[in-house]
Amino acid sequence: MSSPETLLALGYLLSAVLFVVGLKRLSRVRTAPSGNLLAAGGMLVAVVVALIEIGVVPYYWIAGGLVVGGALGASFALKVRMTAMPELVARFNGLGGGASALVGLAFFWLRVIEAEAAGSPAATIGVVAMVTVVLSILIGAVTLGGSVVAELKLRGALRGGGRLGAARHVVTAGLGAVGAAAAVAGSVLPAGAASGAAVLVVALAALALGVLLARPIGGADMPVVISLLNSLSGLAAAATGVVVGNLLLIIAGTFVGFAGLILTRIMCAAMNRSLAGVLFSGLGADSEAGDSEYHGVRQAGGEEAAMILENAGSVVLVPGYGLAAGQAQHELWELAQALESRGAEVRFAIHPVAGRMPGHMNVVLAEADVPYDKLVEMERIADQLRHTDACVVVGANDVVNPAATEEPTSPIYGMPILPVHQARSVFVIKRSLAPGFAGIKNELFEQPHTMMLFGGAKDVLRDLTAELRESAGV
Repeated sequence: MSSPETLLALGYLLSAVLFVVGLKRLSRVRTAPSGNLLAAGGMLVAVVVALIEIGVVPYYWIAGGLVVGGALGASFALKVRMTAMPELVARFNGLGGGASALVGLAFFWLRVIEAEAAGSPAATIGVVAMVTVVLSILIGAVTLGGSVVAELKLRGALRGGGRLGAARHVVTAGLGAVGAAAAVAGSVLPAGAASGAAVLVVALAALALGVLLARPIGGADMPVVISLLNSLSGLAAAATGVVVGNLLLIIAGTFVGFAGLILTRIMCAAMNRSLAGVLFSGLGADSEAGDSEYHGVRQAGGEEAAMILENAGSVVLVPGYGLAAGQAQHELWELAQALESRGAEVRFAIHPVAGRMPGHMNVVLAEADVPYDKLVEMERIADQLRHTDACVVVGANDVVNPAATEEPTSPIYGMPILPVHQARSVFVIKRSLAPGFAGIKNELFEQPHTMMLFGGAKDVLRDLTAELRESAGV
């Protein structure tokens, strides 16, 4: 083996080691930040080594791409708020899928169109290579289209399920048929304008298909969709690795693809939903139309709530997306410390879909330096809530709605929830009685032992903490 080949092999080995160690460290909250950096470093090494090995891209283009891409990535990461992290993840998923589709198109152009192949593309580059080219384009374009819609819906720039209604299934099936026919035509037609146009049709049909699949999906299902799109971006990268003949890209893409599928399965289980139900039923797609008629809701002020909390021996804090939106994680931790100073046992109950992506609440609370041992997953704390003196719900809605266990006709019936209604006292901090992602009323708000504290999360939490400290003479 020559010296350049040895260096390339060592580069791939280093990248693989960084991937493995990074993934291992991502399995724990404490080591996740360093694991993320190691995995990112492994990907950087893999990309550079792969481009050098392929030899198509000049060194100055590689350097320029690293500078421009690194600057854009750093800009996105530094500017994004924690509440917008799901949108950023959706954007990165889309960019990964779009890159895979472009690589497939570029490979087809270089090896078939520009090379002026005499036979059909399948005969020129081989059936297996043509299949992987089509898969790279197809999966990549679907990921791109779906990710664009996901980001827009998460931002609130796109609402509802679109105007197609039930006809979207027919349109979706039609697009799938058009894409499949174009893929076959692009493979068997003589290499040239016709086969090139057919492959472009595959890309456009797949892009539209991704848009249509994501368009009707509501906010309640968005964490699952993000996980699925992440998986698709990995599978698209694996297909691209087959196209360019890069083993490391195949391995890395497969890692991401299957990890995303596992996470998608976990998220579906957490919501008691099937993946087909997520993709085709659109829970919460029209949340603005939800029933918000309430009767007998009790409202409390900071002083009244503090008087009850100061006598509580055990308190469970339940953060939701409203906490992240209000950037009130520091104030919640200050409230927890004030309660602990009075002798209360304080824990944070984490529902897997409390935010807009898996692990969202863990990351938000980590920003406030909340100790990891105080974060308790739903399965571990659910049975303990009936023995809890008080629960404080901050910006959570559907994940604490008793209708999921008590109303068979509810669209969220069967979804595992945090049964905070079983606690002796419940305080809900929320700006209004507006429905959550699922678009339905929350029966917790009408419970006789529930008190609503209306207002912004930061202001209400600060008021509560001040009242507790004043009563303690601090």
